[in-house]
Amino acid sequence: MPFILGTNSIKDTGYDVANSCRFDDGSSDNLTRTQTNDSSNTKFNFSVWIKRCNLGASQVLYATQSGSDEARVEFNSSDQLFWYKYNGSSFQWSLQTNRVFRDVSAWYHINLKYDSTQGTSSNRLKMYINGVEETSFSQSGYPSSSENSNFFQGATAYLGCSENTAGFFDGYMSEYVILQGQALEPTSFGEFDEDSPNIWKPKDVSGLTFGTNGFYLDFEDSSALGNDVSGNNNDFTVNNLTATDQSTDTCTNNFATMNPLAITYSANTFSEGNLKITTISGASSYNQATIGVSSGKWFWEVKYVSDTDGGADYARIGIADIDPPGTGGLGEVEGIAYEAINGRKKLRGSQSTYGDTYAPGDIIGVALNLDDNELTFYKNGVAQNSGTAIDISSYTPKTGFWHPAFNYDDGSHSGVFEANFGSPSFSISSGNADGNGYGNFEYAVPSGFFSLCTKNLAEHG
Repeated sequence: MPFILGTNSIKDTGYDVANSCRFDDGSSDNLTRTQTNDSSNTKFNFSVWIKRCNLGASQVLYATQSGSDEARVEFNSSDQLFWYKYNGSSFQWSLQTNRVFRDVSAWYHINLKYDSTQGTSSNRLKMYINGVEETSFSQSGYPSSSENSNFFQGATAYLGCSENTAGFFDGYMSEYVILQGQALEPTSFGEFDEDSPNIWKPKDVSGLTFGTNGFYLDFEDSSALGNDVSGNNNDFTVNNLTATDQSTDTCTNNFATMNPLAITYSANTFSEGNLKITTISGASSYNQATIGVSSGKWFWEVKYVSDTDGGADYARIGIADIDPPGTGGLGEVEGIAYEAINGRKKLRGSQSTYGDTYAPGDIIGVALNLDDNELTFYKNGVAQNSGTAIDISSYTPKTGFWHPAFNYDDGSHSGVFEANFGSPSFSISSGNADGNGYGNFEYAVPSGFFSLCTKNLAEHG
């Protein structure tokens, strides 16, 4: 099960990306623009950073169709990356990877280079992932000499879904760039870090030449997420996205999300960039986050949204190991939890009085102090148990890392939760950052505590 440790992060990334756009397939989020018809389609670059959330389904990053000719970049239902032109009966050219992309904790950079003027056919399509050329394909075919790509016909371009408005993308997109008329190397879009040479990071692309239909979406205007900042004003129409879909979870500062690969009961519904979870009745196993920590002081919030079918508020919010038991709620066999119905704390099967009860609409803050092995819960900004922390020194996770976790511990009912690790999927009425200036929380972050993001992990993890 993938998770991020502090050693995988860079504190000083050089060029910092401020925002991404959060796409939710259940809301049919997408962006569209009618392109200018241009028959000189022999060279282009496609570049985007993405963090996936939903797996095992066809999800489209880019699509356009003119007549029977369609062109797409997508993840197929096997989680392979697939780039192709199709004429209604056969593939005109295509690259489909052998490897799969199933890490929901990581950002991937996808860079595609089309140049049908190349003399060697296999040089006409190039695919790079995180700066490294992809060479192993389950399907491959190359365009004929000087063949038009079909990417820039006078038709609608779709970002985040197919041309028939299906295959909606679920996850985060950042630094979305298309260049028309050029076929540049990946080093025009990113570079390997000088001190961590295995880490690929973005470069400032604002000085590139984008071409007639080229664009650059930086997602920095929450009121116009389709705003093209390339200078071409090739703005996209926003469909179903709202201002809350602008995120600070980016390829230069990766925030924790909830992890659909780290649960024992897979029927729970993950949405809103894997920050919102709807549990189902009949199961009480808990869900965990993508980032685990073994040292430092960390803070996050969980909004208890609703009890969906008249249960008794058996919400539990706390911390857990990455390796959950086959059954049981948070705090039963593993983990430590603060329970809604009676305000109890539950520590691996033991329970005792702790704080106030809480109910749908309340926001529970979690302050995990692993320097002193203490855990404090907050209800709507108020520290519970008169501010006296829970001593967790006797509770050691098997992997050595504690992860944020929660569940609805009632097999007959279900609940809805939204996690906020600093880049919330719901509106914040106040706005509070940590001491490093990262995160956006409803209530004040306790002094000395930090949000769960890679820049903070690099410094404090």
